[in-house]
Amino acid sequence: MSDATLHDATQDPDDFAVQIADQVESFLVAVTEVAKGDEPDSAVPFLLLEVSQILLAGGRLGAHEDIVPDERYEPDTGPDADVDDLRENLARLLDPIDVYSEVFDPYEPRKAPVPARISDDLTDVITDLRHGMAHYRAGRTSEALWWWQFSYFSNWGSTASATLRALQSIVAHVRLNQPLEELDGLDTDQAPMGDETLEFEAGQVMQEEIGGPLGIKQG
Repeated sequence: MSDATLHDATQDPDDFAVQIADQVESFLVAVTEVAKGDEPDSAVPFLLLEVSQILLAGGRLGAHEDIVPDERYEPDTGPDADVDDLRENLARLLDPIDVYSEVFDPYEPRKAPVPARISDDLTDVITDLRHGMAHYRAGRTSEALWWWQFSYFSNWGSTASATLRALQSIVAHVRLNQPLEELDGLDTDQAPMGDETLEFEAGQVMQEEIGGPLGIKQG
């Protein structure tokens, strides 16, 4: 299945595979466009919307019965596309609110939060989704659905969920006129910081670069 036939009019738009593929394709295109940096002031709200939408697809995959691929072994899709440029563009676009704190498993007691990056998370999600899309475009629909479902549980679902929480927090602080406190050295290269509060160096920058387009009065 080539790009030209990805949304072929002969396909049933109510088909589960078609709907999931449409949502995946929309996310891949949208995040790639945001990363170009043509509209930096609206990047965070757009990313909030797109991550929310792809998690809807993930929720549908998660609620679906286990998908079994047609072939016993996964066919080779070739090397995954390089995402370094995309990651770097997103990191520049989101600086200094790229780094946030995350708890990997909320059901593990007393698990310390660790620093993560929205730019890393988004590119990880894109890598997983592109891998499944390669199967879909090659006509291996069941393989694509299996991969998207499996990787939703094993990686991109939790990664996108954490990213959504970070993006929602950014927008909420701006819309509620609640600037964030100055970050004291949080970075993804450092060791976990225990139970102490992790705050971000984003207050003024959010007000000036993100708050303005959202109609937030400058203090």
